[in-house]
Amino acid sequence: MHTAAAQAFANIALIKYWGDQDPCLRLPANGSISMNLEGLVTRTHVTFDSGLPADALSINGEAVGGEALERVRELLHAVHQMADLSSPAQVESSNNFPMGAGIASSASAFAALALAASAAAGLRLSEPALSRLARTGSGSACRSIPGGFVEWQAGRTDEESYAFSIAPPEHWALADCVAIVSQAHKKTGSTQGHALAETSPLQAARVADAPRRLEICRRALLERDFAALAEVVEQDSNLMHAVMMTSTPGILYWAPATVAIMHAVQAWRREGLPVLYTIDAGPNVHVLCPASHQEQVAARLGNLTGVQQVLTAHPGGPAILI
Repeated sequence: MHTAAAQAFANIALIKYWGDQDPCLRLPANGSISMNLEGLVTRTHVTFDSGLPADALSINGEAVGGEALERVRELLHAVHQMADLSSPAQVESSNNFPMGAGIASSASAFAALALAASAAAGLRLSEPALSRLARTGSGSACRSIPGGFVEWQAGRTDEESYAFSIAPPEHWALADCVAIVSQAHKKTGSTQGHALAETSPLQAARVADAPRRLEICRRALLERDFAALAEVVEQDSNLMHAVMMTSTPGILYWAPATVAIMHAVQAWRREGLPVLYTIDAGPNVHVLCPASHQEQVAARLGNLTGVQQVLTAHPGGPAILI
């Protein structure tokens, strides 16, 4: 019996990943940049035990099968091959935030799984190798392996496509105030959405312009230029959702409250409050601001119609064994 436990944080993509150049390897159509979210955490315990009849998965104490178990099995299969191991695994995972609602639960989940499973199997993988392993479960999971502000280089091969830190968590005291407008599991998961991206007439233009947006975002982060960051992050978020809406079939993740928050954030910024919005594949809105403004921003968000709760997170560290 071999066992290990790990934790990883969710991340918020500032420049988004949407669409694959290779869906089997989860090689992205374009690179992306994100911030790990300290406090929004997945903890995963993996035990390889030859006495188990088959791989088993539980999330927040409930047994899970179907597609979720199959995705976990794919990653476990990769670990089996690397470690020359055949024992089935018991995987116990827990999140402290809503799953499947656009808060990157699959990112933290597969990052924690990659670290826990590889450690339980006796592997001591480098950070790039861990990032690549996490990517096989969920593309954005590769960004939850390194700490702080992270860039995922798209690459052209499995070896080239991994994430690395471009600045540590303490580089910039930002806060992500996540406005929860729905905790329901989204009808169209990200994996399905990525497969539809190429059906949008806007996807090619979005991908072609990605290097420009990546450069602006990278520079804004390194120089702590909030105004430049706000402009490029909101544009990138809008571009991704435009691709989603114009895919066949179209995907509309936004709820009425989502749109209201977008309008409110832009109005607050015109009034001089440093805030920006970005939205992953779901209706909930990430509103970023300097940490010195987080209480004011969270209070304003909480007063908007349709906002059920506001979660607050700061730049988080890397995935770690616990």
